[in-house]
Formats: sequence, C-alpha cells, structure tokens
Amino acid sequence: MSDSSLAELLRSRGLRLTAQRQLILQAVLDLEHATPEQVHSAVREVAAGVNITTIYRTLELLERLGLVTHTHLSHGSPTYHAAGEHQHVHLVCRNCGTVDEMDPQLLQPLADRLADERGFLVDIGHVALFGVCRDCGECGEQA
Repeated sequence: MSDSSLAELLRSRGLRLTAQRQLILQAVLDLEHATPEQVHSAVREVAAGVNITTIYRTLELLERLGLVTHTHLSHGSPTYHAAGEHQHVHLVCRNCGTVDEMDPQLLQPLADRLADERGFLVDIGHVALFGVCRDCGECGEQA
C-alpha cells in the first residue's frame, strides 16, 4: 500500500498518518509473519523511541482498518501479516520455528466435509499446522 493511499484510508476514518504507523505497517510487510515483539525490534532500528504499547495499539488499528490480520502460531503472541495477501495455511516447524505457507485448497475437502456434516465453517486463513520442516527432518532433529 502506498503512503498516499494509507493516508487517505486513515483520513477517511478521522485519523492521521503518523511516521510510527507507517513504520509499523512497513515492518509487518517486510517481515511477512511477525509477532508484535519482532515488529517492535524492526521499528526500533529506525525509530528508537517507539514503545511496545504503541506497536500493539497500532497493530490493532491496522487490523480494524483491514490492512493486517493475525493468527496464532504458538502459545505466545499473535503473528501478523498483510491482510491483502492470498489466504494461506501456516506450516510451523516446532523445532526451528520457521513459518511456511501452503495453498488452502489442500484443506478444502476437509473444510467442505466439516461444513456438510457439522455446519462448521473453517476459517482457513487462521489454520496453522505444526510439525517438523524438511530441513530439521533431514537433520534428524525432532521437536
């Protein structure tokens, strides 16, 4: 998203574009999948005075604006990524912590079955599968 379209979106909601909001959104876009703490670390490299409370509040605002979304990839903090991205399933390595993505169509038969049999609608964008990535599996490392 360009700075001007972000500014327009914020103005339409009675808000203004601040340097902190720009930096936080850019950090989420650059990091792709990031916790608030990771965003904070990235932003502090550019603007040391930004505190973690500002990060959390801004991420909540950006999510309400539909610019970012979050999912829970562990027991810790939520992980944020751009909302405009294609919907995907998260693959999380329990050993090294890497996050990969897969096409949600692979889970569509399961989602369809759950809808038919139980009336349950799966939010595939919030699905995270945990296991061991190829690299860790090849090294014989198990979580």
